Amino acid sequence: MKPCHVSSHANEKPFSLNKDRWRDWLSQDALPLWSGVGFDARRRLFHERLTFDHQPIPLPELRLMVQARQIATYCRAELDGFDTTASLALDCLHEVERRYWRSDDAKGWIFSLGPDGRPADRRRDLYGHAFILFAYAWAYRVSHDPAYLTVARETILEIESIFSTGTEGYLDTIPAPDAIRRQNPHMHLLEAYLELFDVSGDELYLQGARRLVHLAMRHFILPNTGMLLEFFNVSWSPLQAPGHNRIEPGHLFEWSWLFNEFGRLAPHESMIEEILVTQRELFESARNYGVDPQTSLVCDAITDHGARLEDSTRIWPQTEFIRMLCLRQRHGDFRDAALLARQGKRFFEHYAPQHLKGGWIDRLDVHGVPITDHMPASSFYHIYGAATEVLNSLTE
Repeated sequence: MKPCHVSSHANEKPFSLNKDRWRDWLSQDALPLWSGVGFDARRRLFHERLTFDHQPIPLPELRLMVQARQIATYCRAELDGFDTTASLALDCLHEVERRYWRSDDAKGWIFSLGPDGRPADRRRDLYGHAFILFAYAWAYRVSHDPAYLTVARETILEIESIFSTGTEGYLDTIPAPDAIRRQNPHMHLLEAYLELFDVSGDELYLQGARRLVHLAMRHFILPNTGMLLEFFNVSWSPLQAPGHNRIEPGHLFEWSWLFNEFGRLAPHESMIEEILVTQRELFESARNYGVDPQTSLVCDAITDHGARLEDSTRIWPQTEFIRMLCLRQRHGDFRDAALLARQGKRFFEHYAPQHLKGGWIDRLDVHGVPITDHMPASSFYHIYGAATEVLNSLTE
């Protein structure tokens, strides 16, 4: 693998990191948009999509995952001082709990809800379960109501029952559509466990996080490469031959962030040094092979040998890159300060232009042309995480 180093743009005048622009965009545009026309007050649920002119797009079903992401984001927003947004989020969470949890008289959370308020897709999805745990963590953080932790614990017991493989890791979906194992829901389950442990101090959540970190170290990451695969067979071996496995640079940044969080919350773990070395390798692999040297934009996918697999760029890998650049600067590494400022500028130029007034373009082709015709609510979770890291971690 030959790394594709990001240009330093040595002759380019550095941009200042405009924190006011991020703060104003959140407080004046994005948060009011998605809690206003982006929220269905009649159903007490968030819309999944808006048109580029801010009109809700009716869909045949609303996914649990999207509701959970929006709930967590608006709980966070109140804690971060962006007005009183948590009451709407908690009201939505109560409706979600009533409509999605055991609503077909079986354990767990349904995948989606129909327009009539009844279950639309009754599958149990680990990805959705991970995000509802994440939402309950933030609900508890903002409210201090122990009832939220009670539901979280019950949900974890259901996860262990519903998605167990009998060995390591979890099934993705029940009923299972295939025999493929996927890293992505495990990553978000780790995220939820870390958030729950951070807010509660309950060792149950740290134990769950520890198992997932060790699973990733054993099976997801190719040794000494910083390459974390997406898909596996039932024994957690790579699904494809070497050089043909899919890698998503955005997920490398996310795992790098989570490994850092694990190190912060469990600094005395026996394997912590190895985990933190891997944390740095994940970031470097994503940067060296997944970031275009000319535009500094993060591509959607590469192979495990570092070759470009998809040249399109989605908004969420850009925000995960921004978040990690902030983290490195917070740790005292200012070598990428100009790059970070450029990434923020490009975010507003390419993905969240001013005319969308709090909205965004989810995906661009290799020429920078939008290839989506709507604004998905699900992106806000990623954007908010990067924006608050910009606001909280850096100084002008």
